[in-house]
Amino acid sequence: MDPVAPAAMIEAVGLSKYYGPFVAVHDISFSVPQGQIVAFLGPNGAGKTTMMRMITGYLAPSSGSATIAGFDVRRERIAAARYLGYLPENGPVYPDMTPLDLLKFMGEAREMPQPFRRQRIDEVIELCGLELVTEKPTGKLSKGYRQRVGLAQALLHDPAVLIMDEPTAGLDPNQIRQFRENIQRLRRTKTLLISTHILHEAEAVADRVLLVNSGRLVFDGTVDDLQEDGSLEQPFYRLTTGEELPPEPPPASGAGPEAPPGAGADDPPPGAGPEAAAPGAG
Repeated sequence: MDPVAPAAMIEAVGLSKYYGPFVAVHDISFSVPQGQIVAFLGPNGAGKTTMMRMITGYLAPSSGSATIAGFDVRRERIAAARYLGYLPENGPVYPDMTPLDLLKFMGEAREMPQPFRRQRIDEVIELCGLELVTEKPTGKLSKGYRQRVGLAQALLHDPAVLIMDEPTAGLDPNQIRQFRENIQRLRRTKTLLISTHILHEAEAVADRVLLVNSGRLVFDGTVDDLQEDGSLEQPFYRLTTGEELPPEPPPASGAGPEAPPGAGADDPPPGAGPEAAAPGAG
């Protein structure tokens, strides 16, 4: 039996971060059970990245605590890191290294046994679709491929928890689709926390939404609970601005159903004037 079997794989208790009078995050608490995919949703500047850094142990909170797989990320950092894969918004890649060299380096830094390291390098290269670029300098790869390299290093040690900050930023639609497919594969064995400000990403991959605004948690529930009329747009706008979305603008004047396709404002109505052709005239 695994000696670590906590009720929550990710837990935040009263996390806060202050920079002088500025409140980046204020008193946020939540827990994520094993196997759940959670979207950490909010507008730019809401405090998502600060929360991610505190949960992963890269940033010390002003107050509160966080645990990964039951290990406190401040007091038991090395133990927590064994269960954690972290992909920050700008992935940790070295531009002069090839993806293969980077993965070998990361495996050695994590003290992974050589047979296991070799096996995992092969597995993450296949999972992240890096077969064609393993020997190219990472700095010469596209944004999408660099993001894949970052994901590969986060997955290298086969962590139980995967935390990703804006993982689809800068990706094209095909790359986003591939990312979503990878998430569906990973959900079988991992607990995932993904920050984003893109509503469609939350709808596409998440079981649950944590919505933050101005450093405060304003919603915690399922995607279905947050949706209104099948969309997250209206509740997201209301919870982050305190207002309702304005109604859709009415159609342009003069564009009633009687107007024929392509008719301009100066076109006479059908049948008007002596020049109008009689019905059936060619």
